[in-house]
Amino acid sequence: MSYAPRDAGKEYLKNAVLTATPEQLQLMLLDGGIRFTLKGIEALKRNDREAAFFAFDRAQRIALQLNDGLNREANPELADQMAALYHFIYRRLIDANLHRDVQAAEEALRILRHQRQTWQLLIEKIRRELPDEAAAGSAQAPQESGEGLSVQG
Repeated sequence: MSYAPRDAGKEYLKNAVLTATPEQLQLMLLDGGIRFTLKGIEALKRNDREAAFFAFDRAQRIALQLNDGLNREANPELADQMAALYHFIYRRLIDANLHRDVQAAEEALRILRHQRQTWQLLIEKIRRELPDEAAAGSAQAPQESGEGLSVQG
């Protein structure tokens, strides 16, 4: 049995998810949402309906996962506001998918990017406030790129 590079990538992703902090998992989801929304926009511009459908479908599932991860017990009012935001993103991705609407996808993308920046700032704040040894490995965030990670529940 051979060990293909693709298997190594899956193993890396599995390990990254299993060892990530909640903040890192949030960034991974946002990176995935950004990456798949960009792929959907690119596919729409190429008039590749199938690729657009699958990319936006993945981004929609990530928006749902972001919503499902909200902790209402910590702050119900904030959780409700975030849920409304994630539902808006989800609806705009559906509009992009159904109506081949690049503008709707770009609206969702703009919010996803803003959320990512917000989480990045939060992680940096946590890193500054934690003792040096805890912060060293627990709050390092991946950079947004086309190679970002996505996770599912």
